[in-house]
Amino acid sequence: MRVLRIPAALAVAFGLVALTAWVLSWPLERAIYLAPVIVVGVAAVLGLVLLWGKVAFQSLREARRPRLVLALWLLGFGLLALLTLLGVKLPKEG
Repeated sequence: MRVLRIPAALAVAFGLVALTAWVLSWPLERAIYLAPVIVVGVAAVLGLVLLWGKVAFQSLREARRPRLVLALWLLGFGLLALLTLLGVKLPKEG
């Protein structure tokens, strides 16, 4: 299993680079130059998602009424998605 660790990491890194090049319509050479930034950025985002997912799960477990809390979270996310799709712009301060 240890023998496959480096080839697996290389394959994941190249997959991330290729996906980024395809999504952003970049030449593959440009994405390869930015590979360290892409890999570190994806790792940071994944780390934040895992951290906040763990915090949300713990908060939900400790709530007195977890179904209500979950329903309110889903309602809030749904409302945010709906307003984004409708293109609603919030007023700016000042």
